[in-house]
This record gives sequence, structure tokens and C-alpha cells, in this order.
Amino acid sequence: MYGYDNYYVPSTSFNLEGSVVWTAVAFILAIIGGVLAYVLFVKANNKVDNKILSWLKEFLDFKKMVIEIVLKVSYAVLAIFITLFSFNFIGSSFLSFLLILTLGNVILRITYEISLMMVMIWKNTTEINKKMK
Repeated sequence: MYGYDNYYVPSTSFNLEGSVVWTAVAFILAIIGGVLAYVLFVKANNKVDNKILSWLKEFLDFKKMVIEIVLKVSYAVLAIFITLFSFNFIGSSFLSFLLILTLGNVILRITYEISLMMVMIWKNTTEINKKMK
């Protein structure tokens, strides 16, 4: 395709048919791969000696949970964002500034505490279950 001044301009059109086909193929391969990984690796009774494979097996079997770390980091990021965002309103409405600063951080904290309580309940239940065996 040639644009102004006869320079070649590559086409940037989106190939919808190819995208749909690749999406379907990727979805089918993901299902097959996921089922095979679960049956042959995660639920297999063989002991893995390699530390990386052992960690991967526990991770895929959800014995290692990363949600606690994700929640703590995202809380810190969002708390800083709310605090900095509230300064947008300091010039126009001091009351809005104070409300967003205080209520925003309090609501965020309560939300994350509830989420972390669920994780703590799961951890304690898992520990009690291990001690019972």
C-alpha cells in the first residue's frame, strides 16, 4: 500500500479470522495441557526430588498460596495512591480532600483486612488439619 508521496505504508489492519482461529486453537491446547499437567504432575503420587519441581507441584496444587503477598503489596500501592490522589482536591475543596484521605484509606483497610482474614482462616485450618493427621 502506498501513501502520500509514494512511500510504502504497511497495512495495520487486524486479521479477525486468523485471531479467532488462533484463539480457538490456543483454548483447546490449554485445556489439553491443563488436564495433562494436573493428572500426570500435580496428582501423581511420585515424590519429586528437585526443589524447583517440588515448589511447582505445591504451587499448582494450591499448597503454596501467593494471595497473601499480592494482597499486602496491592494494599500498600492503593493506600499510597489514595493518599496522593486526595491531594487533587486540596485546592478545590478541603473537605473533599479530608474525606478521600481518611474514608478512602479506612474503607481500603477494612476491605483488605476482611480479605486477609479469609486467608488467615485458610492457613489456620490447614495447620489444624496437618496436626490432626
